[in-house]
Amino acid sequence: MCGIAGFVGMGDRADLVRMADTLRHRGPDGDGFHVHEPSGVHLAHRRLAILDIVGGHQPMHTADGSMSIVFNGEIYNFRELRVELERGGAKFISDHSDTEVLLHGYRAWGEQLCERLNGMWAFVIHDRSKRQLFCSRDRFGKKPLFFHARPGVFAFASELTALKQHPGVPIQLDPLSLRKYFAYGFVPAPRTFFSGVKKLPGGHSLTLDLDSWTLRQTRYWQYQTEPFEERPHGVERQWAEQLRELLDAAVARRLVADVPVGAFLSGGVDSSMIAALAMRHVGRDRLKTFSIGFEEASFDESRHARAVAEHIGASHSAQVLSVDRALDILPDIQSRMDEPIADFSLLPTYLLCQHARKQVTVALGGDGADELFAGYDTFRALRYASAYEKFVPTPLHRGISMLAARLPVSHSYMSFDFRLKRTLRGLDHPSRLRLPVWMAPLAPSELEQLFAEPMDLEELFSEAITTWDTTASSNPVDRAIEFYLTLYMQDDILVKVDRASMMHSLEVRAPFLDIDVVNFARRLPAELKLRGNQTKWILKRAAEPLLPDGITGRRKQGFAVPTGAWFADGRLSVRPETSGNPAFWRRLSCEHSAKRSDHRLALQAQLAVEPILRDVPSPVRSGARP
Repeated sequence: MCGIAGFVGMGDRADLVRMADTLRHRGPDGDGFHVHEPSGVHLAHRRLAILDIVGGHQPMHTADGSMSIVFNGEIYNFRELRVELERGGAKFISDHSDTEVLLHGYRAWGEQLCERLNGMWAFVIHDRSKRQLFCSRDRFGKKPLFFHARPGVFAFASELTALKQHPGVPIQLDPLSLRKYFAYGFVPAPRTFFSGVKKLPGGHSLTLDLDSWTLRQTRYWQYQTEPFEERPHGVERQWAEQLRELLDAAVARRLVADVPVGAFLSGGVDSSMIAALAMRHVGRDRLKTFSIGFEEASFDESRHARAVAEHIGASHSAQVLSVDRALDILPDIQSRMDEPIADFSLLPTYLLCQHARKQVTVALGGDGADELFAGYDTFRALRYASAYEKFVPTPLHRGISMLAARLPVSHSYMSFDFRLKRTLRGLDHPSRLRLPVWMAPLAPSELEQLFAEPMDLEELFSEAITTWDTTASSNPVDRAIEFYLTLYMQDDILVKVDRASMMHSLEVRAPFLDIDVVNFARRLPAELKLRGNQTKWILKRAAEPLLPDGITGRRKQGFAVPTGAWFADGRLSVRPETSGNPAFWRRLSCEHSAKRSDHRLALQAQLAVEPILRDVPSPVRSGARP
């Protein structure tokens, strides 16, 4: 795991060094630079040494010097690819570097290399013979890649903070991206907070022709529901066994490292299953597991994590995230987040990564299971939404919403009033908008109040609408899975984990996102994922033989933070003056403190974005249209 940066055209070595220095936390074990004067290509790398400590330095070059690469990530099937390449005549210099596999793989297979990879990556290859830069990002966007392109300048980096160090990159807040941020809680790819800067979306590659200065972006992979032409032979128990076998292989691949490896353990099904499978390969008492607890009982899962650790025989350690601790680490997180997200589970994730890094350099996590196997409460809500819409007329719905608004506010974890009010809010809108509206920090009506203008919902939620409308399956569960994988996981969950882990130079690996597991999951019928009212049905069947009694039957509990209570009693607060509409945020803060409304998600979004609004003039102030 590393940080990469570089540019073509305008700029010099001092700019390159400055960009790389900004990424020191992503790669504390060394740096490397390559400047090819004839083409103006500048490449930089910060290294977190995981594989081939001696031979894996970057930028890496082919023996003839015709190609150079900077790479961030891990390729888990690099050994198999290396054998295939050697049979084809490739001569390797390194002992077991996955980076060199990418170089020889690109020479042998060109752009089709990406389709052969099993892993997480963002890399840039300078091909001197073709006079091209080839850039690629993994299927789900686990590893980030930002870029700016205009005539005379092409610059890229693992983080916006590094990209901003290049003198040719404009830093101007994008009005529509700010509106989308408050609509989603994140900025969906390829957009960023800044006009002129883009994220390369997951599953895409980008080629820059150095002669014509033209860019060509290609989508090499897309998650698509694709049912088995014939259902696999055998009963559902055998499907669960097959899933468990695929996950076991995925975990084994992600235990390969030349540094210590541990596992996150929340006490839920996902991380518990990964930890239990890892124990099969490392042996009892040799796996270190890590968890975070909370002082507020309704948010705390630490006792379940301890029970799982004792059951599988892991060496377990935990820390508690108190309010004081959260307030201590929040300024550091805010100052180092290159692109804010409104997801405040970033706080415990940051602390968890800090805690784990004291003992290991790599950690396995459970990310991807909820998205692949329908693990969120919204999947249940979708099941009943069509019936509600059919049998509850609009006037009655409005009456129910008015009654629900009078329910007393509770700041406990996923309280009844919070879930009911959110569900009813989504039911105000057609099916293609329900998921983003359910999750949005601000309702469409509140967005109109904040920005003092009407909102075009087709434009605001264009990414969600496109995903919903283009899904091959008509089943709402399948459609929701594609929404979560394409948008929410890529631009929220994986961003959170990447930034929190890299702030502590920790690599986090996600076995659920192994391509073999994903290809199996996307072909499973929706009723095996959401059965009746039970989410992740097939995954829980696969996990049962591995875990103690009661774990698979637990109600899902996300990595949430009790910010509702913290905002209510003033321990957390926003700064309305940083916004173009201070009166709006003062009103929301007062309503939240008085428990007249629950605005925790909106207040989180504003608090997270305040550093950007302080540094860059907000379009809200000027009233500029997107």
